[in-house]
Amino acid sequence: MSDTLIASPRPGLIKKDSRVYFAMLGSRVTQLRKSRGMTQAELARALGVSQQAVFAYEIGDRRISVLVLERIATLFKLSIDQLLGFGPVPSRKGRLSPRAMRHAERLQALSKTQQRFVVRIIDVLEVHNSESKGGSLRPFRN
Repeated sequence: MSDTLIASPRPGLIKKDSRVYFAMLGSRVTQLRKSRGMTQAELARALGVSQQAVFAYEIGDRRISVLVLERIATLFKLSIDQLLGFGPVPSRKGRLSPRAMRHAERLQALSKTQQRFVVRIIDVLEVHNSESKGGSLRPFRN
């Protein structure tokens, strides 16, 4: 491995090889976020970090802690191995049912604020359901 150091926006330096790794991981997080139709701000809220932190993760300027990696994997319903690219990512289910399509159309007709409110309700229900089934999910707060 190279011991070449490069400047980082945070105090301290990140080794060049580490920067390449975190840039690739950040690119993967960006791809997952966009495939789910999430904004950086929405991902930040779900992870309990700032939007600026998500931006820095995605461009590889900030190391992603193991705790945040776990949160990202849980949020996207992936194992850590899948998130890191060591395992196949399950393909998303094909088409939506006609009923789900109607619900999606109704959601799109709402204002952006109302859409975010509905999505937050769904997020809370998912966490509640996984906790009641003995899962280890919990709201992500620092």
